[in-house]
Amino acid sequence: MKTVKEIKAFIETLEIKDYPKYIEILKNDDRKSVKDLSLKLEKKLLDTKKEEERLEKINFYENEGYKKGYLYIGGIDEAGRGPIAGPVVASVVVFKKDTKIHKIDDSKKLSEKKRNELFEIIKNEALDYGIGIVDNNKIDEINILNATILAMKKAVSQLERKPDYLLIDALNIPNLDINQNAIVKGDSKSISIAGASILAKVTRDNIMYEYDKMYPEYGFKNHKGYGTDEHYDAIRKYGLTPIHRKSFLKNIIGS
Repeated sequence: MKTVKEIKAFIETLEIKDYPKYIEILKNDDRKSVKDLSLKLEKKLLDTKKEEERLEKINFYENEGYKKGYLYIGGIDEAGRGPIAGPVVASVVVFKKDTKIHKIDDSKKLSEKKRNELFEIIKNEALDYGIGIVDNNKIDEINILNATILAMKKAVSQLERKPDYLLIDALNIPNLDINQNAIVKGDSKSISIAGASILAKVTRDNIMYEYDKMYPEYGFKNHKGYGTDEHYDAIRKYGLTPIHRKSFLKNIIGS
């Protein structure tokens, strides 16, 4: 008879397709610790099935596009519309049909560690991707909406091949000769938009980490330029940096 330790080690080698068979075997073992292992394996199987179902759902808009005859579909999202400092960053990602990436989701739902892991996976899995960055000075000049649109256009311009269909998180890009579909909360409904949201978020966070080295007293590594109490206190104490969005801080500048 195998020891519990040996059974645990064996379970780690199993493929998902073999789970149901061994769940039943473990359930019939007289030892409680082994029965508990069957419950853990059962939960893992259920979680895996849920994730597979979710990954099917977040390919819905891509599959809908393929059914309409589109061949090269890109997803677009941005990071940094709300902060009072730093750039706005947009990304576009093109995956091959039926791509599935475990745990990919709206970047806001993921830990920083998971985002960084997926950042590399997405770049490797993507047929193509582009990243567009618009700094705070341009944001002040043309406003954040136009700056976001500009960042998206920059991202698309980096692609080696022009997409014939774009899925965009809750926005239409004017004066762009590509068919588009604006999807509310698209970063949790489309794998392409989810991928773009992660590339944009990680890229922007890395930029803010560099700014934190330049202006350590402002705490950019903590708040990434968003309007936290820590950030506003630093502005009141030290004034504005060259990366602050003056158009977002008129009340403070005028005070």
